[in-house]
Amino acid sequence: MQMDLRASDAGGAAFAPLVVLELATHAKEEAVTWLLGRIRDDERNGGAELLVQQLQIGGRDDQKTNPNVFLVGSTWHRLLRGAEEVGLFKEFHDGSMRGFTFSNRERFRDFQGDGDGFLSAAECQYIIKHELDTLRARDEAHVPGYPKAKLYPGKSIIRRLQSHSILVQVFPLHDKEELKRLSFSWYRRIKLSFQPLDDIRHYFGEGLALYFGFLEYFTFALVPMALVGIPYYLFDWENYDKYVLIAVFNLVWSTVFLEVWKRCSATLAYGWGTLSRKMAFEEPRPGFHGVLGLNPVTGREEPIYPNAKRQLRIYLVSVPFVLLCLYLSLHVMMIYFSMEVWALSAYEAEPGVLSSVLLFVPSIVYAVVIEAMNLAYRYAAEFLTDWENHRLESSYQNHLVLKVLVFNFVNCFASLFYIAFVMQDMVLLRQSLATLLITSQILNQIMEAFLPYWLQRRRNKKAHRRVWRVMGDKELPFREQVQLEADMSTYLGTFDDYLEQFLLFGYVSLFSCVYPLAAVLVVLNNVTEVYSDAFKMCHVFKRPFSVPAANIGVWQLAFETMSVIAVVTNCALIGLSPQVQAYFPESDTHLILMVVSVEHVLLAFKCILAFVIPDVPKQIQIKLAHLEFESLEALKKKVPMLQRKPK
Repeated sequence: MQMDLRASDAGGAAFAPLVVLELATHAKEEAVTWLLGRIRDDERNGGAELLVQQLQIGGRDDQKTNPNVFLVGSTWHRLLRGAEEVGLFKEFHDGSMRGFTFSNRERFRDFQGDGDGFLSAAECQYIIKHELDTLRARDEAHVPGYPKAKLYPGKSIIRRLQSHSILVQVFPLHDKEELKRLSFSWYRRIKLSFQPLDDIRHYFGEGLALYFGFLEYFTFALVPMALVGIPYYLFDWENYDKYVLIAVFNLVWSTVFLEVWKRCSATLAYGWGTLSRKMAFEEPRPGFHGVLGLNPVTGREEPIYPNAKRQLRIYLVSVPFVLLCLYLSLHVMMIYFSMEVWALSAYEAEPGVLSSVLLFVPSIVYAVVIEAMNLAYRYAAEFLTDWENHRLESSYQNHLVLKVLVFNFVNCFASLFYIAFVMQDMVLLRQSLATLLITSQILNQIMEAFLPYWLQRRRNKKAHRRVWRVMGDKELPFREQVQLEADMSTYLGTFDDYLEQFLLFGYVSLFSCVYPLAAVLVVLNNVTEVYSDAFKMCHVFKRPFSVPAANIGVWQLAFETMSVIAVVTNCALIGLSPQVQAYFPESDTHLILMVVSVEHVLLAFKCILAFVIPDVPKQIQIKLAHLEFESLEALKKKVPMLQRKPK
């Protein structure tokens, strides 16, 4: 349907809509006219040189009309020049991945004619977003019609409009035909095969494709743990003396798992052209504020906020608040143990079916409370990190991840550590781990799979019922499709998805030797996670803009930290096993020294393994080195030519 809406801009160039720009209904006409003029204006005049067409949303008696919805597109010539500006890497005629240049466009593989089809829709939409984000104020003192929306030379126009709620949202449009093909190959058929990662990357971009690649890799990597855990569960369930073997296997697995993933990630990133791609200069995030000053790097005026003031906010407010939340989490944990004692005493006083069921109630209630506390803390952490006023989005994300990970780790695992090393009750540890894991997975499936599916079905029925009243049994018109996508939830990124996998990795790597079915449950959870996440990306959320990524970022460090903690935890569990303690009947000191020595040896082995296994495969290293050599040779030839030019 999108292709049916091809129209002509003032310049006469046809375009297909790729991005929707929705301004507030009450936006002043002079502001709208000014913004559209800047978007259409030539690059040499500071414009984006894009194509824009107005779209009327609503127009029926039962709905309000918003005249300020616009479709943004571009000519192929402009998109190709934009591809060079953002530093896209594409496959060269010799099979290597190189930075795209407009002058050498004919030498890139799959480039034909005027370049139609050379760039994916996700890349086109990313380029348009880049051009919109880099629209900067020239000599305007404020947004026309909004004296309080101050502007200064170099200020991002889109960010200023968003911060003053003049611009409601900017989102890329779905391609219905391509989405249908992706859905069919991705999740609509239940099959035992790999995900179509290249197709996912082509449609959603590298960041999301890397998440699904990691999810797939993690799931397959858990299969050996699951295969070892099933017979162990069946034949050695009550024999806790023999969990030493699976603990040792756990140590080796958690060490090798992440090192091999680095290589897989590098292979994927190289094939997608993001491994050696240089990151663009990072601009201040939209929520950043401060006194107007001069950026010493760019020379542009932008808000300046004292770093000392930010550090005071972090250490005098944020850190004490996090510590208070950790204290509350530990307090709730002690209440849980009191409930466990009460349930056990009730069972011992009057054994029966009801009292047997009652034994599991404290763990189930505690698991629900943990999920609720994690959710509440997440909102508090976002508020605090916003209040800290970080200049860059990367800094904001790092501080947010740190806050959330610390609390989630303590909140989810503190009770298990207490049971394992203070109470030293392996039966209760097994029961608590199983209950926490199963309950959290059930809640996640309800919130992430069933609820979104039900809400989307309800939303689609309403939309189709509304259209049917007007048009009868026909395909959803393009205008209705745009409105349907505009009303969809906004995808907030892979943060929560990685966080969930991080906690599952913790359950498996820290204590699965006590409950060997943990890996089996996580495998089953992740299989359903793939299908539920795929459905949500295709039908529940707006299509997100592509996010170029060469790896999983700070989450790699988070998983590696968890694997180090897993080494310490499993060594301690080995030391607590009666089988090992039998070798040191008279001296606990010797036992502790032995456990610490083994732990240090394993950590050293982990470091050696990280050094021996290169993060980037050898053949990719050679290709990158060859490309760098060619670039240096080309530069050597270019410099003398420039020197010989007449002045």
